[in-house]
Amino acid sequence: MKRRSFLALPLALLPARARPAAIAYPAVTPDFRLDFPRDHGAHPDFRHEWWYITGQLSTPRGETLGFQVTFFRARPDFATDNPGALVPRQVIVAHAALADARHGRLRHEERAGRASLGLAGAEVGSTRVWVDDWRLDLDRNAWRAKLAARDFGMDLELRMTRLPVANGREGYSQKGPAPEEASHYYSVPHLAATGGIERAGRHEAVTGQAWLDHEWSSRIMPAGAVGWDWIGINLEGGGALMAFRMRDAAGRALYAGGTLLSPRDLARTLAPDQVAFEPLRRWRSPRTGAEYPVAMKVVVLGREWLVEPMMDDQELDARGSTGTIYWEGAVRVKLDGALVGRGYLELTGYWRPMRL
Repeated sequence: MKRRSFLALPLALLPARARPAAIAYPAVTPDFRLDFPRDHGAHPDFRHEWWYITGQLSTPRGETLGFQVTFFRARPDFATDNPGALVPRQVIVAHAALADARHGRLRHEERAGRASLGLAGAEVGSTRVWVDDWRLDLDRNAWRAKLAARDFGMDLELRMTRLPVANGREGYSQKGPAPEEASHYYSVPHLAATGGIERAGRHEAVTGQAWLDHEWSSRIMPAGAVGWDWIGINLEGGGALMAFRMRDAAGRALYAGGTLLSPRDLARTLAPDQVAFEPLRRWRSPRTGAEYPVAMKVVVLGREWLVEPMMDDQELDARGSTGTIYWEGAVRVKLDGALVGRGYLELTGYWRPMRL
């Protein structure tokens, strides 16, 4: 049985007269103010939420590896007073990937489960989210990501060296022209990463830098959007750049935005007309036929940031959990010909329109 069928099974088994009514999710509003450590935790009333960690690691042999760990929480679109432990009030999905240029493509795996019987969950008040033995926990000022997949594993400490950065207007980040097309959203750049990875049956100590995004919403995609392009870049000297665009089927930007952080923690919110994504080179997947703009020019405030992939094949097949395929990979960034940062590029909606 496929995992996504398993997750839907309890609702399907309910008799017609007992099936619950659809619920009304809370809206994201501009009067909300981020409060930590509370907002490191889950917001279970909202429709969807994710804790998204990406980074680049160095091994003792001088190799550079990209990694991604994401935990998603989703509230199904029905209400029920049924106290049964198997009623899926929350669903938790986890993705993990390791980008290794010597391997030539992503090592990746996924997990999913209902938040019941202690097998999966996302706690309020601070970060504690898990599916089976995959977990992400916050202890004071450091997250720990620990998971074991079939052909790789990670046990990483991700320590804050910078304060969380509120994206948009104090954490109210619009994704479209309508006020409700928004999320509550903050980033934590320049996480100091230490720990170990397992690959090819061998344990290796690693160090590096990482980035955390935490975002929750009830309606994040504007009408007509098929997907988005996003970058999160740790810049040399302590600055950071987050930028995104929401695309229509023709590849045109429906909305854009971002945050440019100075080395002195001064955050500038980027308006839609201050961000543009221009594809420079495309790569076609030999498995799915999807074509991704893996090299990009991102124009921010008139300056051209050149985004280049660590390797082309960083396609992630998540049909077993979220039902989609997307490109998510480690990148280098140049400005005026000089290497100025490293981070991640995410490209969704190129295989099929993205549906949350």
